[in-house]
Amino acid sequence: MEWIKSFLHEREKTGSLRVLQPADKKENGYVYIGEKKYLDFSSNDYLGLSTHPDMKKASIEAIKTFGTSVSGSRLLSGDFLIHHYLEEKIADFKNKESGLVFNSGYQANVGIIGSLPGKMDVIFCDKIAHASIIDGTRLSPAKTCRFLHNDMDHLEILLKKERNKFRNALVITETVFSMDGDVCPLKELVQLKNRYNCTLMVDEAHATGIFGRNGAGIVEKENLSENVDIIMGTFSKALGSFGAYIACSKKVKDYLVNVCRSFIYSTALPPSIVCANVMALEIVKKEPDRRKILLENAEYFRRTLKQKGFNVKGSTQIVPWIIGDSKKTVEAGRILQEEGYRVFPIRHPTVPKGQERLRFSLNYYHDKTILKKLCNDMSKHFKI
Repeated sequence: MEWIKSFLHEREKTGSLRVLQPADKKENGYVYIGEKKYLDFSSNDYLGLSTHPDMKKASIEAIKTFGTSVSGSRLLSGDFLIHHYLEEKIADFKNKESGLVFNSGYQANVGIIGSLPGKMDVIFCDKIAHASIIDGTRLSPAKTCRFLHNDMDHLEILLKKERNKFRNALVITETVFSMDGDVCPLKELVQLKNRYNCTLMVDEAHATGIFGRNGAGIVEKENLSENVDIIMGTFSKALGSFGAYIACSKKVKDYLVNVCRSFIYSTALPPSIVCANVMALEIVKKEPDRRKILLENAEYFRRTLKQKGFNVKGSTQIVPWIIGDSKKTVEAGRILQEEGYRVFPIRHPTVPKGQERLRFSLNYYHDKTILKKLCNDMSKHFKI
């Protein structure tokens, strides 16, 4: 195991060894560690639903009724009516024919992408798509072509060059990118998908609950549900719970139930989680002010930082400050933690070298008073 020792030694020497940092609890935008509390800018609980009283109640009642686990995979003893009810709710929420629930976003992307395209097919994938998407393409026997981030001209160049060599083509992207906080040009993607006869899959993990009339995501906001073939998303971010899903045709669902290994060989989500997920979909529709306030505050934060000279990106609830140096990024995170803010450095290989950053994930509880103080504290410590 010398290679493990060598790896750890090198990471420790360069100050890039990642370590787990447990918290005692999280509540209303704060994280508690020992006797100190921090404003939490690292969580994906964008709408603050993880502590919503209706979510807690739904989980508790489910445990009383069903117990703590289904203790089996969906194709064996773990398939309950509540799982099917959640899938019907997802299909309706996303305006698609069917839904299928997975245990995590990683399992969903790896399983779906690894199962759908075959040896005679091709995948076109955004270059900075999430690691789960990239890993899915690696498991697929199809050829993969990666286009420059949100660059539709480059995608079309690749489509012109490669599409006719293959039987089927799958185009994959995120709608809201988790590290950059920007949005894909979905209308242009749909045009290319139609022009070159492709299947289009989008990952709405960071868009679900935040965008659209009902909070269903960018696909709903752009009114393109009929043009996007597979919509993947998670319950673990703005929906404040756990697990993932896809919304798709019944034919695609039936196929995946039979061949998708990450679905077939996993114990199904426990009833407490399933019922919380159902409740989250209802809350998102009933309480639209949560996402409205979140996006308004995020825009205020981004605009204020830009005015102060900080190199920030994005147009969503995710606001990355690009620093561009690993050591400086780690040091900036340490300084802000001393000021009472929990924000983590994002470094290579999560982002390319030279794009190191602090990633601020805003949530419903980060009001303008909090954000104004954060901007002032950043100006005090960092000369731009």
